Amino acid sequence: MDHHLHVVLVYPEIPPNTGSIARLCAGTDTVLHLVEPLGFSLEDRYLKRAGLDYWPHVQLQLHPSLDQLFAAHPAVRGFYASKAAERLYTEVAYRRGDFLFFGRETRGLPAELLAAHPEATIRLPQNAKIRSQNLANAVAAILYEAIRQLR
Repeated sequence: MDHHLHVVLVYPEIPPNTGSIARLCAGTDTVLHLVEPLGFSLEDRYLKRAGLDYWPHVQLQLHPSLDQLFAAHPAVRGFYASKAAERLYTEVAYRRGDFLFFGRETRGLPAELLAAHPEATIRLPQNAKIRSQNLANAVAAILYEAIRQLR
């Protein structure tokens, strides 16, 4: 694959979600960025089980903070997933090298990050019967839309 996309999990909390996302990234040649603090150890057995034997194929970058991620990648063009966003994820024209940001399962992305990028916030469609989509499902939907557009 030739899309050069990046998935960023900011303060992920649930090991099986991160493991599933790692497997997704391994299978799509997508770089996975984890921003600390993590709600688990990278040695967690549930994380490893969800990622199965695909971990050697994950292009993993660990960042001690969001500031350090942005310092390491100063030209980031990012999209920030939030259930409160106006724009649907399908209304974006993705480009090679884009970073797709997702927040922790219980609270989403930090409010100050969303406030700093209102033009780049995106959402999945959903009704009011649920609070949010599962993180791994949300990453899959948005990542595959970006890949579809770049083919």
